[in-house]
Amino acid sequence: MDHLDELENQSIYILREAYKNFKNLAMLWSIGKDSTIMLWLARKAFFGHCPIPLVHIDTTYKIPAMIEYRTFMQRSGD
Repeated sequence: MDHLDELENQSIYILREAYKNFKNLAMLWSIGKDSTIMLWLARKAFFGHCPIPLVHIDTTYKIPAMIEYRTFMQRSGD
């Protein structure tokens, strides 16, 4: 197992522990690269489904493709 695999496994563990231990957990999603990776990790941690509610604040400054992606993600169930 290389270093990146270890970091990924630690992140998955932290997400699962947070979900188990915090009652009102939510995850901010800006549609940016960092928060999208967090969403990807959450899906991986929970076997394809993210049980943590996502919060996205629409500032109206997003490019149309980002809003289309957000809408696509809403329709796909996460």
